[in-house]
Amino acid sequence: MGLHTGEPLLTEEGYVGIDVHRAARIATAGHGGQILISQSTRDLVGGDRVRDLGKHRLKDLTAPERIYQLGDATFPLLKTLDRTNLPIAATPLVGRERELAELTELLRDETRLVTVTGAGGSGKTRLALQVAAELADEFRDGVFFVPLAPIQDAALVAPTIAQATGVRGLDDLGEVEVLVVVDNLEHLLPSVSELSSLLAVAANVTLLVTSRVRLRVAAELEYPLEPFAEDEAIEFFVDRARALKRDVRRDPSVAEICRRLDGLPLALELAASRVKVLDPPLLLERLGRRLPVLTGGARDAPVRQQTLRATIDWSYALLETRLQAVLRRLAVFAGSFSLNAAEQVAKAELDEISALVDWSLLKPIGAGRFLMLETIREFALEALEDGGETEEVRDRHLDYILALVEEAEPNLTGADQREWYDRLAVEHDNVGEALSYACDSGDGERALMLAGTIWRFWWNRGYTAESAHWYARAFAVGDDVTPTARARGVFGAAHIAEARGDAEQARIDFEEAVRLLGEIGETRWLILALTHLAGAYRTLGDPERTDGTHQEALALAQQSGDVRGAAVVKSNMASVLLADGDEDRAAPLFAEALEGHRSVGDVYGMASCSASLAIVAFRRGEVEHAARDFSESLRLSSSIGDTHSLVVILANSVPVVLARGDAVRTTQLCAAVGALCSAHGFELDQGDRQLLDETVAAARRSLGERFDDAWAIGEELELPAAVDLALEALD
Repeated sequence: MGLHTGEPLLTEEGYVGIDVHRAARIATAGHGGQILISQSTRDLVGGDRVRDLGKHRLKDLTAPERIYQLGDATFPLLKTLDRTNLPIAATPLVGRERELAELTELLRDETRLVTVTGAGGSGKTRLALQVAAELADEFRDGVFFVPLAPIQDAALVAPTIAQATGVRGLDDLGEVEVLVVVDNLEHLLPSVSELSSLLAVAANVTLLVTSRVRLRVAAELEYPLEPFAEDEAIEFFVDRARALKRDVRRDPSVAEICRRLDGLPLALELAASRVKVLDPPLLLERLGRRLPVLTGGARDAPVRQQTLRATIDWSYALLETRLQAVLRRLAVFAGSFSLNAAEQVAKAELDEISALVDWSLLKPIGAGRFLMLETIREFALEALEDGGETEEVRDRHLDYILALVEEAEPNLTGADQREWYDRLAVEHDNVGEALSYACDSGDGERALMLAGTIWRFWWNRGYTAESAHWYARAFAVGDDVTPTARARGVFGAAHIAEARGDAEQARIDFEEAVRLLGEIGETRWLILALTHLAGAYRTLGDPERTDGTHQEALALAQQSGDVRGAAVVKSNMASVLLADGDEDRAAPLFAEALEGHRSVGDVYGMASCSASLAIVAFRRGEVEHAARDFSESLRLSSSIGDTHSLVVILANSVPVVLARGDAVRTTQLCAAVGALCSAHGFELDQGDRQLLDETVAAARRSLGERFDDAWAIGEELELPAAVDLALEALD
């Protein structure tokens, strides 16, 4: 048992922090039945029945701790560090429990050479030192640390290892059993052959190497070290910050700081050093540009680790010229990118991408995609600007994203629509980056084409506020553009006005879109613009123009052979009849529309028609039929991630849930709909809003005092949880 007195952090998972680590280290130094206490505990409880065991270096590698034993029993020597030159660390290791366990197990399994690779500042050295400390008792002749960062000549690596381990030459290690930590080998790769030779002649020598690139030798097992997971990053930041300011606590600003810094330990440590003058919310404001803020590391740290810029520059300087150029060009991608995109935009080749992955400057994330940490990306963007390549590369990036969006648009309503929605989802950060460049450079043509063509994705995925921002920016620079770009931009903006409940603005925009699309002969788009314009007329109370515009759209769809367009118009015409209470005429139209959508594999249309048929069934008193159709609609919309439709379907389904006798789930779902509308900038139309309000009132009467508790639970539901709750209530 180890006892230590200090101040831990209390989280949802329990107590964490330096003092918790220290207590654990004291415990592991002892033997079964032995009770050990730290100096701070001894100072509080006094010296009775306590025996001084002297100062010991614990395996957390910090300064020696005086340890006391409770009672007079005799035990073997404490299991603390003895024969080693491992340096004293300023603080215990925080986080990395999984990595620590995996690496120690690898080395216990007689893996002779393990290389820990990772980006600069990812904590490779600190983890390797901790692994060595954990294994100190298991290597008869000790564990040794060999720092190579100050060495610039590969010929000096072997003598440096020999000196650190206390032998005349590497050949003398043949008779000893040691673990050697070789730190920062990336700039001395020609020496790797000597390490291979050492392993061949010294059967009991084990090497743990840290490097930003793998060594590429036969005996090597590479262990890539990722940045911290979210919880570890927060614990690490708070731990370091509290060394300077004790009242720093885990809060949303701290979590966002950790996210923006990619969970990179060095970046977090440098940021934490600023909390003495900048509270976390103020520090967060300063992190728009990371590198200038992340300076001022510990004076006893290596120079390259006193600022994050110097750490990244160390890696950059070690690259071949061609790899430096590729890294700079890849920085135009926001979020992740595909190999195909890298080839087209950055003129990169597969072996160059592989080399940058080896150097831990890119991270493969699966499905053929790669990610550059934002801290590295900021450095690379500055290098791109300094090299005068920014405009050329960003121009290619914009062309690539625009071509992708134009290819995706007609496929978002076809049989492969889920695949295309997913493709746009993973590229969404790049869409924003491309739009930003187009608007900043005054390229209204491509800005409006891109924003207008991706409208359906934004609409269905709930990007109402973000898309409104981009339409405003694109129109601000889009005076002199082609009719096609203008038509698409206006068409997309009209949907945002519609989603926000601004029927008059929607009418204005759809009327302009109809005129422009008619002039350029974009029939498929024109059909959609006409039927949405009819909807705006309906909302504004003009039934004659509503019917006439719908009839014009349907005739155009039928003449052009647009099966899906005809289905959309029929569904919208049926919705008008349903709103007027004419279920008998609405039902067959919805059924025809459903069949049309089904024939072309349009999941979005099938989901919409199923929900409408559910409303018809409910009005006819067919509650179970309505429940089945709403379930089908929710599942279809969920399959394509259609945020907008899911919220509307939830709003329409709550009366069915109440009719089935579940007032609690009804209340929770009503609250969720309201919260989700606010979160995504949606406005339910007048009929849906009235239906929801009536259902809320009925549920309140049913639940009485229990209503508020159920409502509070529902307000906290995310969309997937709300959909699951609705399906439970409907199935």
